[in-house]
Amino acid sequence: MLGVNHATSGAAAWIAVTGAMPYLTSGVYPLDPVGVVAGSFICAGAALLPDADHHSATIAQSVPILGRLTAGAVGSVAGGHRYGAHSLIAAVIVGLGAWALTLLTLTTGRLGTFSLGMMLGSAALMCFAVKARDLVNSWLTAWAIGAAFGLVLVVLAPDSVDWFPFAVVVGFVAHLAGDFLTTGGLPGLLWPIMPRPPRFLRRAPIISRIWRPSGHVALPVLGATGSVREVALGTGLALYVLIGVAHETVRWFGIHPASLL
Repeated sequence: MLGVNHATSGAAAWIAVTGAMPYLTSGVYPLDPVGVVAGSFICAGAALLPDADHHSATIAQSVPILGRLTAGAVGSVAGGHRYGAHSLIAAVIVGLGAWALTLLTLTTGRLGTFSLGMMLGSAALMCFAVKARDLVNSWLTAWAIGAAFGLVLVVLAPDSVDWFPFAVVVGFVAHLAGDFLTTGGLPGLLWPIMPRPPRFLRRAPIISRIWRPSGHVALPVLGATGSVREVALGTGLALYVLIGVAHETVRWFGIHPASLL
């Protein structure tokens, strides 16, 4: 799946989990409008993290030289693209890392004690999100927006430390789900263990298409990366995100959206 659609799916997943739109959200983890909107950006950025194993990914371009070196290192440790960095264990590690970031605090006379780690993490994820969606042209602008976002978040919504790790995990898992729906699938979902199907299942009509002899798992309803079907899904998810953000923005001002109808 293309980076732009990964970012969009991450934002959509967060709105679906935390938003208050009737019939269009799950209400599993309800948050106030600030948490829904701010978290959608964080989740969009986090949905790009698994591709830190690829030299041409959005994250690899974020910092000159260092970004590509980091992507190369991650790819080497993870065993290549879509292996270790696209696994369930990676989702757990990233979630723990996000939680650890919230513990890194700083105390100042003006702001009091705040989570410096979450501020920096939010800044980076916001930067990735706006660049993946091509909302800005330069990485310098993307980083400036990310820095401003991180600062505003810790000042206006310090309780976001409670949901920050969850947002990162939701975005990460949304990426895995997106790749699972493409032809390439996920070769390393259970990495470092990569089980292959037993011989008697390799000819099963449905299972053989999902759990392949190579060990890859995929439900390729979207076809190849960048297909028309993927673009159509990405467009639909983008519309869903816009509606969700608009709904939460109206709710933020104390107006019940249903009253406007």
